[in-house]
Amino acid sequence: MHDFVAFLRGVMPRGKNAVKMADVRQVLGGNGFGDVRTWIQSGNIALQTDWDTATVAARIQLLLKAHLQVDLPVIVKTPAQLQEILEQNPFSGSAYDEKRVFYTLCNTPLSDPQALSAQDYGEEQLAIFPQAAYLYIPGDASRSALSNAFLEKKLGQVLTTRNGNTLRKMMDF
Repeated sequence: MHDFVAFLRGVMPRGKNAVKMADVRQVLGGNGFGDVRTWIQSGNIALQTDWDTATVAARIQLLLKAHLQVDLPVIVKTPAQLQEILEQNPFSGSAYDEKRVFYTLCNTPLSDPQALSAQDYGEEQLAIFPQAAYLYIPGDASRSALSNAFLEKKLGQVLTTRNGNTLRKMMDF
């Protein structure tokens, strides 16, 4: 069995994409995944299986849709991949507040079309690497031009964004 971390995109506390993590644990644990653990209510799951990352993502999405009636995209990483993503953060050091760095994760490698990372976003900064997009947002992230939806549209794939604390927690969970 191999360790994986799955991030559900679009989980909300209430409404259309509301899902209880206890229900997620029960569904996944009963359908081929081992040692299923969740952290906070925003769709962060640690689990074990022998499948590859693409199969894990597809199977989780299918199971949640079939059993919980929610259609949530799933981004899957190994703990080693999360470690690499954290280590390659271009916004580290004394010039940046680590609490204001966000990591946008993907299932397939990213490229930087139209040189998005070279564009001027004011105080905000964007760096696109194959394994993740890195956002430095010193102000209110909910008002940022560098939203998950913006990046999905520009990069042409499903993404999900988490902060460094979440990635570190899930890597060691």
